[in-house]
Amino acid sequence: MNRKLTRLIYLFSAFAFCSVAAQAQHRLPDGYYWKKLDNGLEVVVIENSKVPLATVEIAVKNGAYTEGPEYSGLSHLFEHMFFKANKEYPDQEKFLKRTQELGAIWNGTTDVERVNYFFTFEKDSLDAGLKFMNAAIRFPIYREEDMKKERPVVDGEFQRAESDPGFQVWYESQKYLWGDLLTRKNPIGDHNVINTATPEKMMTIKNKYYFPNNSLLIICGDVKHEDAFKRAQKIFGDWQSSGFNPHEKYPIPDFKPLSKSEFFVKESSIAEAPIMMYTWQGPSYKTDSAATIAADVFSTILGLNSSKFKQALIDKGLASSAGLYYSTLRYTGPIEMDIQPNPGKLKECFDEVNKQISMWSSSDYFTDEQLADAKAILLRNNLRQQEKPSSLASQLSYMWCSTSFEYGTDINSNYQKVTRADIKRYIDTYINQKPVVAGIILKPELNKQANVESFFVANK
Repeated sequence: MNRKLTRLIYLFSAFAFCSVAAQAQHRLPDGYYWKKLDNGLEVVVIENSKVPLATVEIAVKNGAYTEGPEYSGLSHLFEHMFFKANKEYPDQEKFLKRTQELGAIWNGTTDVERVNYFFTFEKDSLDAGLKFMNAAIRFPIYREEDMKKERPVVDGEFQRAESDPGFQVWYESQKYLWGDLLTRKNPIGDHNVINTATPEKMMTIKNKYYFPNNSLLIICGDVKHEDAFKRAQKIFGDWQSSGFNPHEKYPIPDFKPLSKSEFFVKESSIAEAPIMMYTWQGPSYKTDSAATIAADVFSTILGLNSSKFKQALIDKGLASSAGLYYSTLRYTGPIEMDIQPNPGKLKECFDEVNKQISMWSSSDYFTDEQLADAKAILLRNNLRQQEKPSSLASQLSYMWCSTSFEYGTDINSNYQKVTRADIKRYIDTYINQKPVVAGIILKPELNKQANVESFFVANK
């Protein structure tokens, strides 16, 4: 999935709150308004009156990328504990009762570079909803009895993932792709770390990352930005800044480039159909934002039914599905190719996949019409994403955490500017003759029958 932040300049003034214009503004879409409070909290108001609802979201620059081995998966557990108890609602029963009183739809997510929480409710409940969010984000209570209940819930999500052969081959691939920094790319975590987590570890996470100067508050829906900014200032203005940049104090280590290709065969009794996966280390927003745009366009070209990729694999019966995907991240986004090969043609499929990869950089691999079609598809997809007001906040917060506001504002126009040269540079820099991790998962009996280890190897 393609998901796409920037340097902020603001003026300290006794009248800073009274005038949004007193601050250097970001380029945002029409109806989006930004300001930064004196404590460093960035606030965006999205005016959208399609429905009489309001969504309040807070995103924090936290997630797997902040986790060493001893904290693997605890950003995710922290997200679950967010909805438990706090100073205003000292047990989960009171917390849930308040969500019912507000008529709120609520949830949270944990990803590699973002943790976010949101509530959607009637627009007349905006003030109450902001106060509810304020209590949860600033004044959590980590009770041992709550953690005892929630640890197995979070670990259960991990166990359910492990029952999916696609996850199994993905997880094995990640070990090779990231090496000793695996935990910084794996939001789901580690069983032992999750099951032994303590309230003290939750407080460590809070005291590192949960500050206004590392957070974004979005107020979206049938609201007016002047009023929303006033409410945000009144409710969140006394939230104390950390006094430091968490990502300077606790820097993210550099992800080491792959030194060689790694191929593996994994047997699993639950792999009813074989799954093949190739992964490369792709571009980072902070070092090569142009390549992140080209990556999206090229992946979309390969997804066309008319593409040489689909015709060679799907139309000829070598695979039932095949696709290339890139995840835009500030720190080294992965490129992933997923293929479900025909069980009776595993070697033929493998050979054709490698042949297709070797052709990607060729000038005639796709037509001008296919390039135009891919750009049109990306534009339509983006327009569709704007149709549900309650989802706008989450789209924006992902941009803020992993790229920039401007990146999101310009993404449609930048897709249209992508050239063949841009795509070739992307492929040659990150894929063509670069180290790759490739894995296949299948049943033991199929592996024995096809002798997969004899051919599923890197080219010498």
